[in-house]
Parts: sequence; structure tokens; C-alpha cells
Amino acid sequence: MTRSRLLLVAASTALAAAALAGCGDSDPAPQVGAGTALVGTFRLDPGRCTADGAEGTYFQMINRGGTAEAGPYFGNPDSPCADKSLNPQDPGSDGGFVTGSFQPGPSPAFNANNDALASRIVKTGSFTAIQFGISTEKTDPGTKKKNPAPEIFVADGKLSGQITAWTAAWNKLYFNQGSPKPDGSSPGLTTPVTGTYDEKTGRFELTWVSQVVGGPFDQFAGAWHLSGTFEAAK
Repeated sequence: MTRSRLLLVAASTALAAAALAGCGDSDPAPQVGAGTALVGTFRLDPGRCTADGAEGTYFQMINRGGTAEAGPYFGNPDSPCADKSLNPQDPGSDGGFVTGSFQPGPSPAFNANNDALASRIVKTGSFTAIQFGISTEKTDPGTKKKNPAPEIFVADGKLSGQITAWTAAWNKLYFNQGSPKPDGSSPGLTTPVTGTYDEKTGRFELTWVSQVVGGPFDQFAGAWHLSGTFEAAK
């Protein structure tokens, strides 16, 4: 899925939610937890720059005051893409992210240069000359609240769920990038986890937006796109 399609998905999700809220005769929106739980590893495709954006596994940071549909976006000078707001990511040592359990970062979480060391879900990547990492944490480093392990469900080829524990580490700082947040809220630009799933092939796409709460990036937001193949736990 390219960046333009990712933004269209985000916009469509927001419009659909508004329409459902205002129309009592509409069918109810899919509920988180509806359908069959997919327990196992969501093996990630490598992120790749394309002529019109990016595909595979990647994220963008939306600047404070921006929108998922139109930005403006934070430009990372270390991005390999022509559009510096796009940050492709490669699968980490676990091949992707796991549902039903956590993939915490190592201890220590940072090296002497303040680079993050978490690399089980995705390999660390350079963000303004400092390495960032992704983990799923049982306890949110910022709020100290307990997180549930990630859960993804499928119903009629549509994915829903929660990835509250998704945590970004950078420059000795932590940013919750999950949805919903550890307190159950969805502040600002935060959107539910949604996606598609092909039961025959295991191919999936997942997207969500998560707004940062507090710290130097307060009210910035991460727009996440994951794609790959689901492998059920044995």
C-alpha cells in the first residue's frame, strides 16, 4: 500500500466513524475483539521506497497541528526515500510482531550514544542521526500503566484489535505509539487498528495512527503501516 492509499484509508476510517455516530439506522461498526483471534507472528514485509511513496512496513510522523490526510509531516533527513517523511522498516530478529505475548526491549535499552537497541519486531532505524527501536511493553514506560498483550481479530477478511503496548524508543525517551492508549483513550489523531486479511494466503495489512501524549513530541502522531504474512502459533 502506497502513502497515498494509506492516507485515504485513514481519512475513510474517520469519515466512516463520523457517519456511524450520526446515523442510528446504520449497521454497527465492527467491534474490537469481534471475530476470530489471530494468535501468532505477523511476519513483516521490508519497507520499500516507491515512485509515489512507500510500501511494505513503514511509518510517518505527523507534525503537531497536522492531519493524517494532509500532514504536514516531519521530514527525517536519514530516510532513504525521496519523500523524507516516509520511514521504511525491515523485520527484526523475531521476523515481526507477536500477538498474545510481549516483545520487550533489552536492558539496557540504549547504548552510550543514546541509540535504541530494541530490534525484535523491526530493525533499528536512524531518525535524525539517532537509532530508534520498537517493542511491545508489559508496562508503559511513560504512564507506568499495565498494558495488554497485542490482540488482532479477523471477521470477514477485516482486521481489528488493539496494539496498546507498541512502544517507540529514541534518544533515551519512550513514546507510546499504540492504539488505544494505556488508559483506554484515543486522543487527538489516534485511530483504531484496522486492516485486511486473506485467510487463504495469510497476507495482511494493518494501519493505525497514534498521537504522542506529553514530552518533546506532544501532539505529534505516528501513522503506521504494516504488511506481511501471518503465521499461526504452533
